[in-house]
Amino acid sequence: MNIIFKRNWSKLWLKSIVALVLVSVLVLGNAGDAMAARTGGRIGGGSFRAPSSGYSRPSGGGYSGGYRSPGYGYGGGGFGFPFLLPFIGYGGGGLFSILIFFAIASFLVRSFQSAGVGSQEGYGSSSTVSVAEVQVGLLANARELQPELNRLALTADTNTASGRATVLQEATLALLRHPEYWVYGATNSQKASLEAAEAKFNQFSLTERSKFADETLTNVNNVISDESQKALGGETKDGALQLKEGDIGEYIVATVIVGATGNLDLPAINGTDDMRNSLQQIGSLGSDRLLAVEILWTPQADGDTLSADDILAYYPNLKLV
Repeated sequence: MNIIFKRNWSKLWLKSIVALVLVSVLVLGNAGDAMAARTGGRIGGGSFRAPSSGYSRPSGGGYSGGYRSPGYGYGGGGFGFPFLLPFIGYGGGGLFSILIFFAIASFLVRSFQSAGVGSQEGYGSSSTVSVAEVQVGLLANARELQPELNRLALTADTNTASGRATVLQEATLALLRHPEYWVYGATNSQKASLEAAEAKFNQFSLTERSKFADETLTNVNNVISDESQKALGGETKDGALQLKEGDIGEYIVATVIVGATGNLDLPAINGTDDMRNSLQQIGSLGSDRLLAVEILWTPQADGDTLSADDILAYYPNLKLV
């Protein structure tokens, strides 16, 4: 009896080991495929530093540093009253001199405003900055979206304020052109001081980037990296998404993140109207308010897929539109 029992136990133990090995191979194999499939694209740039055009912001008794006129200045440099007094003289000079003084002062104020001083709603270290995010989950039938974003990444100027504003407009337009494929959506907008806004923006960006196994196409501050050809092997054809045999590419997820001066309140996503409103609101930001922007999307590389399980695992915040 003991011999029979030992034989049966040995057979059962051996079957258990074989089954465990098979399960491990299947699980690790699928996990490897999933990791390889999560490729992403990224377009971004900008800075949370106060804008400068060869001047510094006013402090104390005048505009100090940066823009100076030799031989004039007050309290360490910059424009001060001695610069204007030669026109009107010390101790007055009549109504005509006073009018000239105000005319010159008005001209200087307008000049500084046009150069950027005092613009952007008093943008400085204590100013309110909004950090906002819009996410759109689309059916993979919207195959034109990925080539549009790919071309934008390869050609966009992300090193200038006007270029970044154009990137933002083009990316949101690409999403607005495919409302029939919208399935999921989410928004997030927060206000912070200038110092805290950069950390918040980076947090939003890193959260989304961590969901990619590989960033296969990037353009950040005009530094372009294109690894999409190598990512999954195979050639692209006019930038169109090429699926592997047997794969079902179900979804595309695109994320738009901005940092902007002033208030930017995005509605919660409860339907297509909210989605359209959010994309239009964030996409209409001008270069005078836009500090930084990032556009992220997945899948990016040809042959990559994003399944319903991936949506549940990596984008639990998305709501049905």
